[in-house]
Amino acid sequence: MEFIVGVLFIYILYKLITKKPKSANSPLQNKTTSKPSVRESHTNSIKTTSVSTSDLDVITTFTTHTSLEKETEKSSNYQENRWISENEQFQNVNSSSQKNSASKLASQTNHSNSTKTISIFSHNDDDEFATFTVHTSFGREPEKSPNKKKGRWIGESEQLTIIGRKLNKGLFYFGGVMNSLDGYRLEPSLIDEERPVSKPSINIGSELHTDETLGYWPSYSSLSKECRGAYLDWLASDRSDPNTPIGYVFIYFYGFERRIIENQTNSQVSDQEFTTLFEEVLRLNKVFNTNRSFRGYSTTFLELMALLRPALLEHRIAEIPDTNNALSFKLKLAKTIVNGHPVGAELALEWLKNTFEYSLKMPARRCEEEFRKLFEIRFSQKFCEGVYVKPNKTKLRIRYHAASNCINSVDLGMEELPDPSILKGPIKKLIPIAEQCTEELGSYSRYLGKADTSKNDIAALMLLPKELANESNSPVIESFKSWAVQVIQNDDGLTTVKEFWSHTGIPLPKAMNKKENDLLIKLAAKADIGIAPDMRFHQVKFKADSNIVLFTPGHSDFFEPGTAFNQVSLAIRLGAMVANIDGIVDHDEKLTLQSLIEHDKRLSPFEKSSLKAYLTWRLNSPANIAGLKSRIEMLDSTQIESLKKSIISIALADGSVDSSEIKQIEKLYTCLGLDKSLVTSDIHNLTSTRTPNSSSVTTANESTETFQLDQDILAMHESDTSDAKSMLESIFAVDNEPEIETINSLSIGHGGLDNEHKDLFDMLLSKEIWPRNEVHELCSKLNLMVDGAIETINDWAYEKVDAPVLDDDGDIYVDLEIVEELKG
Repeated sequence: MEFIVGVLFIYILYKLITKKPKSANSPLQNKTTSKPSVRESHTNSIKTTSVSTSDLDVITTFTTHTSLEKETEKSSNYQENRWISENEQFQNVNSSSQKNSASKLASQTNHSNSTKTISIFSHNDDDEFATFTVHTSFGREPEKSPNKKKGRWIGESEQLTIIGRKLNKGLFYFGGVMNSLDGYRLEPSLIDEERPVSKPSINIGSELHTDETLGYWPSYSSLSKECRGAYLDWLASDRSDPNTPIGYVFIYFYGFERRIIENQTNSQVSDQEFTTLFEEVLRLNKVFNTNRSFRGYSTTFLELMALLRPALLEHRIAEIPDTNNALSFKLKLAKTIVNGHPVGAELALEWLKNTFEYSLKMPARRCEEEFRKLFEIRFSQKFCEGVYVKPNKTKLRIRYHAASNCINSVDLGMEELPDPSILKGPIKKLIPIAEQCTEELGSYSRYLGKADTSKNDIAALMLLPKELANESNSPVIESFKSWAVQVIQNDDGLTTVKEFWSHTGIPLPKAMNKKENDLLIKLAAKADIGIAPDMRFHQVKFKADSNIVLFTPGHSDFFEPGTAFNQVSLAIRLGAMVANIDGIVDHDEKLTLQSLIEHDKRLSPFEKSSLKAYLTWRLNSPANIAGLKSRIEMLDSTQIESLKKSIISIALADGSVDSSEIKQIEKLYTCLGLDKSLVTSDIHNLTSTRTPNSSSVTTANESTETFQLDQDILAMHESDTSDAKSMLESIFAVDNEPEIETINSLSIGHGGLDNEHKDLFDMLLSKEIWPRNEVHELCSKLNLMVDGAIETINDWAYEKVDAPVLDDDGDIYVDLEIVEELKG
């Protein structure tokens, strides 16, 4: 390690002193992933050169201050370039061959557990000077071990007792000497029994000790003795505690990586051991699935194992969890296209998950299984058999990047196959389908984002697209359907909203707004049951304390009521108001109104079924005449006469009008802004035709006079005229009662957030997806911790709309639909 840094230092020192521009083909820049790269930046008088060697865990920075006036002059102070050791102090060097060109060089070296800094100062009589600062990060240097035993692999069945701890299962490397696969360090997973270790924990199941030595790339040799003891305690357990610090799990996992990668081309690992390691990694993946980093590395390693021995693990591939940038996906896609097969729905969705051209949105991630099913349905509707793609010229390269920083990338040769995964054309065809599915699952996703909700909730099922809801076979829906059929058979479909709502399993709301109406309509539709009133067709909403009528078959997806449906429904509303005047609906009055439906040949059977249910609801619900008076005032005299004739016709349907009924008609006249003194004369005018067998119509003033009720009036032929239709439509417009607010209207004024979290949230609203490092930078400026800030903002969102607004899935996602709800 130090040798490489020294070589880099000499090279950069030489380039800076000779002041030649860096060649584009610098020997430091090549295709090998483990070699360093050089980056230079220039200012008026400062040149900074950074050398980064990420694979070696080394970062080296040279900072040079130079006088621009001497830019082309070469220094003669150095006869040759040579290695300067870490501990060497530069001596003063005076050259007699160059007049007035003495130089003083000094070296300062600082040591710490993780950082080494070398500073070099050079200056001469010509005021040309250079300062080099070298920062190298190696991690904590392990102590030297007296153990000279060669490291070896401990099989699953081999048992060891290590420093007072009995390990009943192996699957790790054990010994004192074993270089890492990259050749630069000690194998990080190697357990050395001669290194200091704390005493075994007496509290089984207690929280394991951690400290700063359990870093990002942990190594057993670099751990503190307390952490080594904790790791051995974990190995002595069943290794299944999900609360185990993930660094210990990674050390264990590093051993698997080495065992498989080191022996990938030989027979050192039998099929039985290979399968055992596969199963152990799969088990760890399930136990520690909540850790995004380990989940990703372990899943990719399982894919690597399946690619290395495909025949052995062919039947286990389905057990490997899905992951982004999957190794198996590229191979599967390439083979599909080379063989001339179309890309089907399943592979198309994998393509979307593994492309940089598109990111799945919140509904797709929160409702993964539902999104998959819906995507397959919509894909098949558009592309039937699938999408055909021509092979491209770019060759496929499958590379495994190990979790251990002591293992270089593993390149699996696939040069005979193309790499169609990089193509953008097919992705552009798939994105619209994904967007459609995302939109269709939006409401369902938002519901599940709220606290104390479940996919099994009836409310959740109602929000699913029809194709998915029909697949659910929910026992709740079956129970509801059985109840609804009984109500239709025994009670003419009449029930209460409260009883209906009880089948949702949700507390009855104070008000039935649009979303509550929609929920009940969708629940009924799932059981092929119709409801009245249905706000889509009857132009009125039911209330929490009102009745509701069920009928079957219900309104289908293709139900579109015609003009006659709307006209008759208006006449039914007026008739129900009149029939309910005395508080009792007579049988003949009901028959008169039913005849409006039965005798209208323009109505389809489905329209008649809906209108009969609507009539039943109207006759069993209090009349609502709000706003009618102002509308009637706008009618002309002809329309008013037609309206009065309609009212009297229905009132006379039972053949008699007593004094109490006349008083109710007078009240109705008054409510509608009509002259109540005209009620009696209107009755006489309507019943002026007499026959010997006529029904008797007795009024309070003329008890002996009988009148014949014209059958044409009973059928309300007058309402068939265009004038009557126009009159009714102008009076009975759509019930448009205002929604009752169940929550306070919101604006993103961030009540409940302090200024720092408010500012962070405002900045996050600028885009939907944020890389975690960018969010970290924003939080740093506001002195916030990323996880704490996300939790605080989501807690605030829960208080406002009962759903989180930020989703932490590695990257940070802003749920724009929840943002809209927060705006109110």
